[in-house]
Amino acid sequence: MAPAATRSTIFRLINASQHSACPCHGCRSATHNHAHHGVLAMNQLRKFATPVQTVEKEYAFEVAASNLRFGEGVTREVGMDLKNMKARKVGVFTDPIVARLNPMRVALESLESQEDLPFEVYDQVLAEPTEESWRKAIAWARQHDFSHFLAVGGGSVIDTAKTANLFTVYKDADLMDFVNAPVGKGLPISQTLRPLIAVPTTAGTGSETTGAAIFDVTSRAFKTGIANRALKPVLGIVDTANTESCPTAVHISAGLDVLFHSLESYTAIPYTERTPRPANPILRPAYQGSNPVADIFSMWALRTTVKYLPRIAKDRSDYEARSQMLLAASFAGIGFGNAGVHLCHGMSYPISGLNKKGPKYKHPGYVVDHPIIPHGVSVALTGPAVFQFTAPSSPDRHREALAVFNGVTVTDPSITSIPDSEVGAYLYESIASFLDGLGVPRGLKAVGYNQSDISMLVEGTLPQRRVLDLAPNIGNVAGEDGREHLTRIMEASFQY
Repeated sequence: MAPAATRSTIFRLINASQHSACPCHGCRSATHNHAHHGVLAMNQLRKFATPVQTVEKEYAFEVAASNLRFGEGVTREVGMDLKNMKARKVGVFTDPIVARLNPMRVALESLESQEDLPFEVYDQVLAEPTEESWRKAIAWARQHDFSHFLAVGGGSVIDTAKTANLFTVYKDADLMDFVNAPVGKGLPISQTLRPLIAVPTTAGTGSETTGAAIFDVTSRAFKTGIANRALKPVLGIVDTANTESCPTAVHISAGLDVLFHSLESYTAIPYTERTPRPANPILRPAYQGSNPVADIFSMWALRTTVKYLPRIAKDRSDYEARSQMLLAASFAGIGFGNAGVHLCHGMSYPISGLNKKGPKYKHPGYVVDHPIIPHGVSVALTGPAVFQFTAPSSPDRHREALAVFNGVTVTDPSITSIPDSEVGAYLYESIASFLDGLGVPRGLKAVGYNQSDISMLVEGTLPQRRVLDLAPNIGNVAGEDGREHLTRIMEASFQY
C-alpha cells in the first residue's frame, strides 16, 4: 500500500494548479481572487482549533517571552518591583512546602519592606494541579480585588497563579472556556491580564517565561492546559539561591522536563509546515513549530542539561550545576514557549493522569500524600522510543542531538559515519543510557502499567492536538491522527 501523502506533497499539487499566491492576510479581496481548487476537500481532512478559510501553511512566527532577571539573591528585589509597578494589592501564590522555605521567607520580607503594599497569600497550591485545585485557587482569587500577582514555587505554583490571574479578569468565564481544544473551547484571550511576577524554585518547567499552564483533568484521566501568550509573566526572577533546598528527586524530574522541552521543540515540525495559517494574528498559537530563534535557545538548553543534570544527581549542592540548570530551564522555556513540544509531552499527560486511578505509583523522594509520577519522569518514559520514531523526519537535527548526548561534535566520525536510516536507533540508545544514569524508571512497566493499559494511554493522548499537530510524521501528514504510531511508541516504551 502506498504511503500516506504528506501535507507538503499535497500543497505542492494544489499550488501547481493555482496562480502564484500572495502570502498576506489581505489576499482574499476581489483584486486578489486566487483560485484554490481542492481546498474544500483538504479542509475536511482534519479539524483545527484555529478557524481559517483555506489550507494555506503558516508563513510567519512570533517570539514572545517574559523579561528575566538572573542572579543570586534577586528575590529580595520583588517588593520593589511590585511597588515600581504601582501595585495596589498583590495575590501571592505558593504551595504548602515552599511556604515554609527560604524563597518564600525572602519574598514576604521583601513585600513587607515596602510601605502601603498590601498582599494576601494562597499557600494551598497542589503539586501537579488538578481541575479541582485550580477551581479552588480561582475562587479564592476572585474574592479579592488583586491588581498584581506573585508566584513563588515550581511550575505547579506558577501555572496556578497564571490561571487565577486569567479568571480574575474573566470573572464570569468557566475554566474550560480557555482550555485547549478539543478538550475545552480554546477561546482567544483578548483582555489584558494583571501583571504577574514568577519566582521559580525548581529548574524545570520554564513556566516563568511562557504562556502555558498545565493541569490534570481527573474526570478524563489526562492532563491538558491553557496556552496563550497573554498568560506569560511580565517578569521571571531566576534566583540561583532558590533551588538550594530542592530535593535531589525533584532536581532530576525538573531537569528531565528541561531536557525534553529542548529536544521536542528542536525537532518539532518547522513553523512553515504548520497549518492552518491564522486568519487573524491573534489566532496564531503560542506553539508554532521549530523556528530559527527557538532553535538557538533549545539547543543551548539541551547541551547545558546533558552536561549539568548528572552533576546535580550526584551532588545537589553543586552550585555551578544548579545555576546552569536554572538558566537552562528558562532558555528551554523560551525555546518551547515559541516552538512547542510534541510526543513526549503529549503522551505524558495520560501517563501521569491515569496513574491516580490505575498503578497509583508514588515516585521516591516526593513528599506528597497522593500517587504521583512527576511530570519530568512521565515525559522521559517514552523519550527513547519517541526520538527513534521522529529521527527520519530530520536526520540532521537528530544527529546533532546524538552528538550532544555522546559528548562529541556533530563532525566527529562516530557521528558522521552513521547512515540517516540508523540515527534514530543510535539516539534511542544514547537517551536510554543518559536516563539510566539518572535512575529514571525503565519504561511504563517500571511505574506499574500493564500491556493492557496501552490502549487507554493512547486514547488519553489523542485529544492532545495542540502538541500532536507539531509532531513529525503525525502533524505533517494529512488525515493522520497518530493512533497507530502512538500505539507502537507506547509498546516500545513499555520496557527497555
